[in-house]
Amino acid sequence: MSQTDIEIVVDDPTAPEDDSPSVVSTRTIEIVVSLLLLALAVTLGYDNWRTGISWDSTGPEPGYFPFYLSVILGGGSLYGLLSALLSQRAASESFVTRAQFRRVLAVFVPTLLFCLVMQFLGLYVASFLLVAGFMRLVGKIALWKSLLTAFVFTAIMFVTFDIAFDVIMPKGPLEAAFGG
Repeated sequence: MSQTDIEIVVDDPTAPEDDSPSVVSTRTIEIVVSLLLLALAVTLGYDNWRTGISWDSTGPEPGYFPFYLSVILGGGSLYGLLSALLSQRAASESFVTRAQFRRVLAVFVPTLLFCLVMQFLGLYVASFLLVAGFMRLVGKIALWKSLLTAFVFTAIMFVTFDIAFDVIMPKGPLEAAFGG
């Protein structure tokens, strides 16, 4: 066996269990995504048809190219929908198990909360809370390391965006108190 054929396998102690029950099948997800894309294609197609999809004396009207792109998107969506409906293979395949979905939610929920908190506390305070929270709760890193890293990251972000590039970022009451 040559050196390039060696495979390194590392067990992840936090990996989801293999026997976790399925939440949703691949077929269901394919049908839902195809229907959502089809709805988007119809909406875009109608809007572009309304703005004009023909040629006038100066060339194509504003909706010409986007309309035909939405026709292509609609065709692809219909193909995906029919494939999913006629497929027997995807009906039994699990798209995500309960344990996997729990891990996804462990990232999605804090990120969603970050977006909501940012509206009230500003970008930097929300970023500090997100980084420190992820490190402590998900990464199981010591509290002092989590707080220090979050502070340093937020400070670097502040210096980079507000001072070096003078980019206007969402401010909260804490940043306003410091004259931000």
